[in-house]
Amino acid sequence: MPLNIPQGHLTLRQPDDWHVHFRDGSLMKSVVSSTARVFRRAIVMPNLSPPITTVEAAIAYRERILSSVPKGISFSPLMTVYLTDNLSVNVLREGSQKAVFTAAKLYPANATTNSSMGVTKITNIYSIFETMEEIGLPLLVHGEVTDLDVDIYDREAVFIDKYLSPILERFPKLRVVLEHITTEQAVQFVQTASENLAATITPHHLHINRNAMFLGGLRSDFYCLPVAKRERHRIALRKAATSGKPCFFLGTDSAPHLRSSKESSCGCAGIFNAHYALESYAEVFEEENALDRLEGFASVHGAAFYGMPLNEDSINLKRVFQVIPERFALQEEAEKIDHLVPFHAGESLRWVVEPMV
Repeated sequence: MPLNIPQGHLTLRQPDDWHVHFRDGSLMKSVVSSTARVFRRAIVMPNLSPPITTVEAAIAYRERILSSVPKGISFSPLMTVYLTDNLSVNVLREGSQKAVFTAAKLYPANATTNSSMGVTKITNIYSIFETMEEIGLPLLVHGEVTDLDVDIYDREAVFIDKYLSPILERFPKLRVVLEHITTEQAVQFVQTASENLAATITPHHLHINRNAMFLGGLRSDFYCLPVAKRERHRIALRKAATSGKPCFFLGTDSAPHLRSSKESSCGCAGIFNAHYALESYAEVFEEENALDRLEGFASVHGAAFYGMPLNEDSINLKRVFQVIPERFALQEEAEKIDHLVPFHAGESLRWVVEPMV
């Protein structure tokens, strides 16, 4: 589909989000539409409480998501299974055979939100990787070590050297996505590895560096995991995302947390960016003089990596300033007790997604 940018309009093949968190319950019902209004498909993370570790749980969660999609919108949630130390390979086989699981997610234990049931020793689940390689089920990786003696800003780079490189060497046919990369080391590793390794990049890691968390005080709204790094890493990510290389594609890692959970004595990690994600990406690609490469990053590379057909519909963006609201109201906010703070809150973006018809 040729790129169309006439006089401040941008037409793209409809994109997909290859990494998103919907949570569950009333919060899920409030945020699903933010993704579905723009993206045709989305890889849904399984780190609920309790996590998605069975085929039945994934099917039930998918139905809850679909029931929250506004009428008239075509949207497909792509489900994942949460890997644990003792997950049976039969669960992977069944989920793959029944076309329930699109991928399996590896969370090192205690690496991020709802990861306490994650894998405690990665080498202990090599039999799971063998099965995934055999059945062609992709592995999605939260690529951070959790060792207390490793600085939080070095966790991604250490994970690549200590775990990811050996996994790729031992399982050369296993397709792996290193999620939400944040470092120049990750960029270099992904673009020089085999074609079976790819990476997703979030909008917030393209916009902010680690200073954002400390401007004028402790800014919990910019706290996410992996944390934003130094400016040189942000620059490396922007070059990677806008490079046109097929190993990099869109994954928002939109992770909603109620304001009361973000602004507390132990604030949750996560940035809710879904409602303005494509506009946020467009801003970066325009700044990097790479709008002609946005469609590949948003709509082509991910589908190709997962072996899925490209979307046939298109979506339009109009180049007009919009001010992002300070708060995102929940559908069930009758008591007015809580809300979400969206990424870019109070800021202006230069693009607006036009409603699909």
